[in-house]
Amino acid sequence: SVVGGTNWFSPSYNPKTGLFYVIAMEQCANYVSSVQGYQKGRGFEGTGAADAPGEAGQKILRAIEVDSGRIRWEYPLIGDASSWAGTLSTAGGLVFLGDDSGYLVAVDAKTGQVLWNFNTGAARLSASPMTYALGSQQFVTLAAGTNILTFALSE
Repeated sequence: SVVGGTNWFSPSYNPKTGLFYVIAMEQCANYVSSVQGYQKGRGFEGTGAADAPGEAGQKILRAIEVDSGRIRWEYPLIGDASSWAGTLSTAGGLVFLGDDSGYLVAVDAKTGQVLWNFNTGAARLSASPMTYALGSQQFVTLAAGTNILTFALSE
């Protein structure tokens, strides 16, 4: 589809695992030519697209081996495939992502096993998680709807 593959959702890379983490969108669409001709001073797309009937989209977190391009593991996201959040990989072996049901999720960077999740209360996540440190304490932050949520990582 026009939003298929990967688009806005930021990927991340972990040099320790050699894995590239990306949210992929699996969805089909039907493309058509526009019957409207070009008119000076008006917007013109020339084509149109609509989701293929009966084929709901599915977002999947994929861990891809950089050296071979092989998919090491996948984690299918729950929800309606409408979020735009990406990934954050940490040196501590975690991958954070915002899923399609409004959860901030942490998975093991090597295996994709879910380690933690938190319901943000947002209907749709549009921002990717980020991290920063104050002193020796690391934090993960996510903009969720009109809220900014911040979590401290344990040592």
